[in-house]
Amino acid sequence: MAVMAETKTTKDEDVIARLAGKGEQAINRLADLPGGTKALQMFNDLRSRVDELSKKVRGIDELEQRVAKLEKELAALKRAQKPVAQKAPTRKAGP
Repeated sequence: MAVMAETKTTKDEDVIARLAGKGEQAINRLADLPGGTKALQMFNDLRSRVDELSKKVRGIDELEQRVAKLEKELAALKRAQKPVAQKAPTRKAGP
């Protein structure tokens, strides 16, 4: 059984290596086409922007957790605070 597992792993690695090689060939062919270099540059820029956006989104999740925690603390403080009785406004005697 161990030999079969090794053979399958080797075959999987070979398939992945072949796919990676084909991908590199496709990118090289695309770069050779008219406007291909510009298209590749735009794809790379897009990838960078998506990476930046995903980092920002992860930051938003952390901020939402912090806000939720602060809201709970504020609610606890409001409950702990005793309500202050307001005095009725006094009216001045008119002429």
